[in-house]
Amino acid sequence: MPTRRIYDSERHAHFLTFTCYKRRRLLDADQAKKIVLGVLNWQLAKQHGRCPGFVVMPDHVHAVVWFPADDQISHFVKQWKQRSSFEIKRLLRTKLLAYARSIDLGDPVWQARFHDFNVYSHEKLQEKLTYMHLNPVKAGLVARAVDWRWSSARYYEQHRSVGVPIGWLE
Repeated sequence: MPTRRIYDSERHAHFLTFTCYKRRRLLDADQAKKIVLGVLNWQLAKQHGRCPGFVVMPDHVHAVVWFPADDQISHFVKQWKQRSSFEIKRLLRTKLLAYARSIDLGDPVWQARFHDFNVYSHEKLQEKLTYMHLNPVKAGLVARAVDWRWSSARYYEQHRSVGVPIGWLE
């Protein structure tokens, strides 16, 4: 199996994607989406990162993140996935019992690994933000990107808080 290389020493932003194990819809419940965003906030603050945009879908997550220091992205994603996994499993065991009975709680919450794309220009950042924000529309979850509560689209279109401080890159 070829080794994946993550380029994390150019101080580029990173467009990240990671999915739920077996593409399960573990993020259907609003409480699960809140967990993912809460851990995103916590980890960004801990690593002094910025997030120009995100979307949490029922079975996957996209985010653009940037860090002021090199070699942060792998640690960031590892912590984000580990912490959110722990909390989502607790949610399944205590509040989403019907769904929990339909799956093996011994399975992981997230697929192994993540996809990373270096965002090296303002144009590429705009492209990735548009792609992310249109995900819920393409999936048939909402008619307009701004209607999906679990993305940064409302920040850009309506200047509303979205639960994650949106930090534009310099």
